[in-house]
Amino acid sequence: MHSPYILYSDGKGNIFEDTSLYVTGRSGWDALPVPSEDWIELPDGGSLYELPGRRGIGIDVKTGEMRLCDKGFAVAGFIPPAHTGLYLAAYETEKEAPTLPLFCYTAAGWHDNKFYVPAVRIEQDVRQESEGYDNDKIKTGAEYLLQSYPHNRLVKHLMENCCMTYNCPAARNFSLSRWECPVPSSPACNANCIGCISFQPQEESIPSTQDRLTFKPSPEEIVEFTVPHLQTAPYPIVSFGQGCEGEPLLMWETIRASITEMRKHTDRGSININTNGSKPEAVKALCDAGLDSIRVSTNSARKNIYEAYYRPNNYQFEDIVESLKVVRSYGGWASINYFVFPGMTDSVEEYEALRKLIIETDLTMIQWRNFNIDPDWYLGKIGVTETGEFLGVKQLMELIHEEFPKLKFGYFNPPIERIKGNFEMDFAH
Repeated sequence: MHSPYILYSDGKGNIFEDTSLYVTGRSGWDALPVPSEDWIELPDGGSLYELPGRRGIGIDVKTGEMRLCDKGFAVAGFIPPAHTGLYLAAYETEKEAPTLPLFCYTAAGWHDNKFYVPAVRIEQDVRQESEGYDNDKIKTGAEYLLQSYPHNRLVKHLMENCCMTYNCPAARNFSLSRWECPVPSSPACNANCIGCISFQPQEESIPSTQDRLTFKPSPEEIVEFTVPHLQTAPYPIVSFGQGCEGEPLLMWETIRASITEMRKHTDRGSININTNGSKPEAVKALCDAGLDSIRVSTNSARKNIYEAYYRPNNYQFEDIVESLKVVRSYGGWASINYFVFPGMTDSVEEYEALRKLIIETDLTMIQWRNFNIDPDWYLGKIGVTETGEFLGVKQLMELIHEEFPKLKFGYFNPPIERIKGNFEMDFAH
């Protein structure tokens, strides 16, 4: 197979291929050819974006030289959960181009009457497959939960905002009484992440993708719906720390009381926290109460890159490392939610830092997540003008897997059945 042809948009929602150009991929600041074996068909649930004020960079079919596609705007692919992109969309940005909203921008092309993206399926779990969601059943499930918990502010928030307005996959699964149940708990945060999805300063031109929780839920509100979920759902997980809130560890006393009460009623399922890992002492208190797993989000295993993006208040990179160590010291499952940015994540320097982090924390899992951010804006904000030598995302994964064969790769928090039994268990049945 030759490389797919480049795509362009006419500015009116129509996308075309330009057969005079092969599509390129972006790593760091550079456009380059994508190895043919890295292309896969755009998975179900994927979509395509027009990139306004940007011209795609392609390779001329006849001359082999790189040049701009001048027929329309550049196009990028959104790849759905469970897949990790290997190259970003390559384009040249014009002076007046708007900042792109907070989505991932993977290279995309056209070959043999199909759309292609450079990506790997990193996770076999089907919990967020688009074909697994029946809108009628979701609506019925949401209405049932709202009727069942008429005074519960958190159920109301999860069903009316997350499930029915934002189509949050976790909230939709909760409406269907299955798998991972989201529990947002904190309206406040102790980081000022550049790409925050629930709060953007007014002077920024990009909107947050969802509104943040506006109240502090009580342990009673949390326990009321999480216990039945743990008792009845298949492969149940109760997960604190969601995209529609700040930092859950700021509400650690509430979470500790909730975990203690949940475990009085049932020992079934897994209790997880998605967090920035900023308060190791709070993490210890949660482990004492019965926390099973932690997922610490990071854009980098390097302190300077991490702190430039997260802009932490009253904590530092060393604290997130300590939080992972704490959970492992209790025999818990410790993951990082690793924002993959081709050219940065797979740089030689980052690879060495990641190796050190894995060894130091006895890390259990890496969730290789696509980074939802405008690439130019991100690199500009953290002050990176040169990304250095890079390995390729796929080679990085292979090197890490070779050196740390017990370290799990994936995209989601595993249920206790996977943690304790067969990690590769079949979720399709």
